[in-house]
Amino acid sequence: MKIYTRTGDDGTTALFSGGRVSKTHLRVEAYGTVDELNSVIGVVRTYHPHAESWLVDVQNQLFYVGTDLATPLSTHNTKVTRIGEDYVIWLEEHIDEMTAELPTLANFILPGGVAAAAYLHVARTVCRRAERLTVALASQEPVNEALVSYLNRLSDFLFTLARWENYKAGISEEKWSVD
Repeated sequence: MKIYTRTGDDGTTALFSGGRVSKTHLRVEAYGTVDELNSVIGVVRTYHPHAESWLVDVQNQLFYVGTDLATPLSTHNTKVTRIGEDYVIWLEEHIDEMTAELPTLANFILPGGVAAAAYLHVARTVCRRAERLTVALASQEPVNEALVSYLNRLSDFLFTLARWENYKAGISEEKWSVD
């Protein structure tokens, strides 16, 4: 099977619903950014973080997010797993677990620390972009409401995980200071 189809050479791409849209459509921008986020998390995993198994779970969840975004709500495709509140709760439980170990956050902190933590901060910013694009898409057409909650919570999870990775590595957080 060839990897190329040439069907996108006209600047369009296929949705799971069977329709085609421009590659610049907000829906494609949103799920493309989710794909980018998944790749950044793959980079994080090359550093063997403490929460590697959680990140594998997140990567699998992100495929559901991408599929959900690539399938308009008007499509009643039973093969599509829609993100639900249970995914949001899973993130919240892990955030709470890590937060219980971390020092209280009283200042803004500079992204950095060990490589895994630094890349988790990159992942967080890509996640925020995916969230903004999903919100923009939702202002134009219906999307699964749980997607925005999931992406919002995922960025919180990635931020907390970055802090936790530094904490586990014995790296102090660098506070933002105004000169």
